[in-house]
Amino acid sequence: MPEAASQDPSSVIALLAERGVSLDLQTVDICFLAALHTRAARGALPSFTEEQLVDAFEQVAVALEAGGETGRRRRAAASIRRLREQRLLARIDGAGVVRTGEYALSRLASGIVEFYLEEESLTRENLGLLMRTLHTSLLEVLEAARGATEPGAWHEGVVAPLRVTVAELVAGIERRQSAFDAQQEELQKEIGALLQADWFGAVERCQSLLEVMSTTLRELNEMLLRDAHQLQSLLHDVQELAMAGDAVDAEHAVRRAMEQVDRIGAWGSARQRAWSEYYQYVHRFLRDVVRLDPSRALAQRLRELLSGKSGRPHALCVAAAPPLRLLRPVENLGERPPVRRPRKEREIPPAAEPAEDPQAILEARVRGIVAGGARGLVDVTAQLTAEIEPERRFASAGRIAQAVAAVCVPEADPERPWVPVREDMLVEEWRVPPVEEPSASEEGT
Repeated sequence: MPEAASQDPSSVIALLAERGVSLDLQTVDICFLAALHTRAARGALPSFTEEQLVDAFEQVAVALEAGGETGRRRRAAASIRRLREQRLLARIDGAGVVRTGEYALSRLASGIVEFYLEEESLTRENLGLLMRTLHTSLLEVLEAARGATEPGAWHEGVVAPLRVTVAELVAGIERRQSAFDAQQEELQKEIGALLQADWFGAVERCQSLLEVMSTTLRELNEMLLRDAHQLQSLLHDVQELAMAGDAVDAEHAVRRAMEQVDRIGAWGSARQRAWSEYYQYVHRFLRDVVRLDPSRALAQRLRELLSGKSGRPHALCVAAAPPLRLLRPVENLGERPPVRRPRKEREIPPAAEPAEDPQAILEARVRGIVAGGARGLVDVTAQLTAEIEPERRFASAGRIAQAVAAVCVPEADPERPWVPVREDMLVEEWRVPPVEEPSASEEGT
């Protein structure tokens, strides 16, 4: 099958469905594959004879206590046939039925066994080693790209290393990232089991596990972001050289490698964000639930209430208040006209207006009233405030007294009486001497 990344997902699914791909493995089958994988690793065996396969299956059957001795060879033959049908065991000799054959584990079988037995998680040490090796390989690819002048040199120095060496290194990082994801899931289950078993006594242990995992994720994410940026810079240089040399295959290989590097860099950010949410959730649960109910008495009472063991069923009591109903006649208001601002001139042109001095006008009126016969401050104030609103009379009384003092020299005794002007105001009485009424010429000036 061609590389899956270059194919359309619908085509891949249709091809797998056409082939009828499926896996049906029992525990004994997986143990059988694990026994073969372990024997091949310990004895450096490239293949197995039929006798070795039967011997390995019998060892597994004895360990699992599956069946009697008489049926083991028959079950071994059935298991071998089932594994061959699922392409987990491959016959590598060409003898056919002439003699017994030799068999080897397929890549699918090795992957299944390694997933269960050799699941190596991502750590700071192996990530640093893989990133340094990947960086060195890309430097060699860049040097080869600078000296490539023909299609053969591009394929040998750029395309092949990117598709084999670089792809295998990136796949090793992704495989360890998947193992780290499984480790995170196991840690979450462990935290749940600790709280279920010890409750308040497991708080410190849970917090310690959370902190260790948070520190590890933060360090891995920092390394991935830093090293991924350097790798992308090298790949970008190789891509520019491939575009300048019209090396289409090399350009496609570089683009594929850049996508893989982007994927391993995005993994760190996504996992740290997801773990941060889980971290906050567990701490909130420890703070709001576990620490507030260390003996689980509240949780037990709530469980008994919900199950009905407390003697009376659990119910929610609410006040039955009638709804507020306000029925209004339906009116068709139609469309409202748009709101418009009336147009008017923003700036009013200046106009010549005569200057008025309110104090001078008040003094002229006071002079006229005094000349007309008023002999006290009370009389002057009463006449001038008769036309003023009640709330403004108090302020006007002070200005009137100032105008009287400016028009003439009032006479006042050492003890001046307070005389009411109206019901709401009292004024200190002054005697006002007579003054001459101003002439028309003086009023004009």
